[in-house]
Amino acid sequence: MSSEAGQQHPLGIYYKVWILLFVLSSFSYAVDFFNVQGGMRWGLVILFMLLKAGFIVSIFMHVIWERMALVLTILGPPVVLLLLIGLMSVEGFYISGTRYQYMGHDPDAVALTPADIHGGGGGGEAH
Repeated sequence: MSSEAGQQHPLGIYYKVWILLFVLSSFSYAVDFFNVQGGMRWGLVILFMLLKAGFIVSIFMHVIWERMALVLTILGPPVVLLLLIGLMSVEGFYISGTRYQYMGHDPDAVALTPADIHGGGGGGEAH
């Protein structure tokens, strides 16, 4: 009677994923090296971050070999939270835009500093 204590996975897949993680990290550093700015920068950094996290969770944490019910139990709530955060940010931008449009606020307004309120002098100066 043969009973296995645990499931064995080939080491080659771990080495390949480790190299892939190294390559994705290099791409992430290349974004800074080539001085990519704006939305493209954050889009690439977040894309590489999510890819690396996905490979780590799926391979090194053995989620890829689990039953689908367990995978959905583990990964479902964070995905739902990210969806809700995305919906709230869209609603926040909408509310902010309508406030500026209908209440006459200037979206490019700059907040006052204490020097603007209390005069141009610094603290403790005699006038």
